[in-house]
Amino acid sequence: ALGLSLDRVDALAKQVEGYYHEPRLAEHCRTVGIDPESEAGQRLVYVVNELIGFPRHLSQHVGGMVLTQRPLCELAPIENAAMPGRTVIEWDKDDLDELGFLKVDVLALGMLTAIRKCFALVQQQTGQSHTLASIPPDDSGVYDMICRADTMGVFQIESRAQMSMLPRLKPRCFYDLVIEVAIVRPGPIQGKMVHPYLRRRAGGMPPDYPTPEIAEVLAKTLGVPLFQEQAMRLAVVAAGFTPGEADQLRRAMAAWRRPGIVEQFRQKLLSGMQARGLPVEFAELVYQQIQGFGSYGFPESHAASFAKLVYVSAWLKHYYPAAFTAALLNSQPLGFYAPSQLVRDLREHDIEVRPADVNHSDWDCTLEQHGEAFALRLGLRLVLGLPQSAAETLVAERAERGEFRSLTEFTTRTRLPPAQVAKLSAANAFASLGRDRRAMLWESLAQKPHDRERPLLGLLEASDEPAVPLPSLAPRQQVLADYRTMGLSLQAHPLSFVRKELNALKVVRASDLAHLRNGQFVRVAGLVILRQRPGTAKGITFMTLEDETGVANLIVRMDIWQRYYQAARTASALLASGRLQHHDSVIHLLVTKLEDLTASHPGLRQPSRDFR
Repeated sequence: ALGLSLDRVDALAKQVEGYYHEPRLAEHCRTVGIDPESEAGQRLVYVVNELIGFPRHLSQHVGGMVLTQRPLCELAPIENAAMPGRTVIEWDKDDLDELGFLKVDVLALGMLTAIRKCFALVQQQTGQSHTLASIPPDDSGVYDMICRADTMGVFQIESRAQMSMLPRLKPRCFYDLVIEVAIVRPGPIQGKMVHPYLRRRAGGMPPDYPTPEIAEVLAKTLGVPLFQEQAMRLAVVAAGFTPGEADQLRRAMAAWRRPGIVEQFRQKLLSGMQARGLPVEFAELVYQQIQGFGSYGFPESHAASFAKLVYVSAWLKHYYPAAFTAALLNSQPLGFYAPSQLVRDLREHDIEVRPADVNHSDWDCTLEQHGEAFALRLGLRLVLGLPQSAAETLVAERAERGEFRSLTEFTTRTRLPPAQVAKLSAANAFASLGRDRRAMLWESLAQKPHDRERPLLGLLEASDEPAVPLPSLAPRQQVLADYRTMGLSLQAHPLSFVRKELNALKVVRASDLAHLRNGQFVRVAGLVILRQRPGTAKGITFMTLEDETGVANLIVRMDIWQRYYQAARTASALLASGRLQHHDSVIHLLVTKLEDLTASHPGLRQPSRDFR
C-alpha cells in the first residue's frame, strides 16, 4: 500500500525490531533506502507509531477464571477457543473489571512440577519425604551458594540480571530473598530504586526519613519503596490519599501493560506531600518511584510466595543436585537454560552424568547409585524426535524380559518402526550393546520392518559379499552427532575442537575472565545460549556465550547490535571483542565487535534460547 517492495519492507521490519522511537525509526528507514521525509516514509512512520502499543493478538489466560452467581452465558458473550473443549469470554479483563465480574488468576508454575518430581526422586534416593513446609529454614550453606550466584536452575534467581544482583545484595535470610525477587523488576528499575537500596544496604548511604510515619512504611526496605503495598501506604501517610484513592493507585500500578495511567495521580501526590511540608525533591523522588511501579512491580505477598520457592529450589540444588537436575530435565521446557547447560552445570559440581541407553534409561531422567553417591542417567526423552510411546514400549519390554543383547533382538521384541530405531542408533543409545554408533545406524537402516515390505537396504543381508566394517566417527564427529540428536554431549564441547585456532587469535577462555583486570580488552568465543533484551534496558541486548570451560556474559549496545545485526541476531556461535567489566564478582564484556563463527565452522550451529 505504501509502494514498497517486499524485500525492503522485510529489511525495515528487521531493522526496527525492538526499537520503538520515532527518531530511530526514521534512522532505520534511511539504512534500507527509504527517505523518511518522503510521502511514503512519512506514511510509514505514522502507521508504525499508530501500531505501537496496539494489541498484537487475542489470547487466552492459561489460568484465568470468571466466577458469577448466574450462568456465565447469560451475562457475557462466549466463544470457542482454539483448543478443543475450551471457551473464552469475548470481553477482555478490563471490561470484566468495569462490570464488576469476579476474575481469579491461578498462577501455574513449572517449578512447582519440578519440585514435586524432585521430592519424589529424593524419597527414592534417601527414603526421606519432603514438602514445601518441611524444608529446614535459614541454612547458611544454601545462602552461601546463592551469594556466589551458583543458581542455574533455581526458581526466579537464575537469570543474568538476578545472578548479577546476588553477589551485590548478598541474601542471608528469607526476607532478603523477598527483596531479591522484587528488586529485579521493571518497576524498581524504572523508578531508580535499585542502586539507592544497594548503597544503603552496604552502609554507604544511611536512609533518611522525613517523618516517623514514612519511616514506619519504609524502614524494612531501607527507605526505598520496593513493593506495591508500600507505595499505597506512602500515598496515604505522605500525600493524604484516602484508602479508596490508594486502592485506585494500586489498580493503576497493576495496569503495567498500559503505561501512563499512574501519571494521572501525579498532581495529587505532589500537592499532597507539599501540603504536609515535605520537600519538593522528596516529593518528586517518591512520585518517580511510584511511577516506576507502572512498569510492573511486585506486591510483597507475591514476592514472599516466590521467595519460598526460591529457597526450596536452592536447598534442593545444594543438597540433592543430581535429583534437582533430573527433575528440571523431566519438566522441560522450563526456565532460561537448555538441557545442555543444566547438564554441564551438574558435571561442574562433580556429579556423574551417564548417557541415554536402551538398556538403562527410562523415558525420564533417573538416578543410579554408585557407592555412596548417585549419578544422573539421561532419559530417552532427550533423544530428539523420539515419541514417548516408543520409549515406554522398549522400557516395558526390557522390564518384562530383560536387557537387549543385539539390535535384531531389540527390533524383534519391541517392533518399533525403523525410523524410531534409527533415531536411537544415531543418538548412540545402543552403546551398551558394544557396537559403534555408525555401525548400529547402518544396521538399523537395514533392519526388516515388521508387517511391511522389506526395504531395498534389507537386500544387503542376502548378498554373498562380505560385510565391510565402517570406520568409527572421529571424536569431533561424535560430539556433533550428539548435539544433532540429543542437543548435548557428554564427551566434549564443540568449541574445544577449534580451541587451537582460537588461541592463535588470542581468544580468552570463559574460565579465565575472572583473573583478568577490569577494563582490559579481550576476545571471547562460544555458542550463543541466550539472548535477552528487557524492556528496561533501553535497547541493550544481553547475550551469553558458552565454551568448554563455562559462560561469558556480553552486553551489546544498540549501535553495536545494529552494526553487526546479522551475526548478533542469527549466529549460533560468536567471536566477541570488547572491554571487560569486573565488579563485585560480576563479570561482563562490553562488546565492540561481533563475528559469526558458524560461517567458518558450520558444526557449531545450535539453537539458542532468546527472550524479550
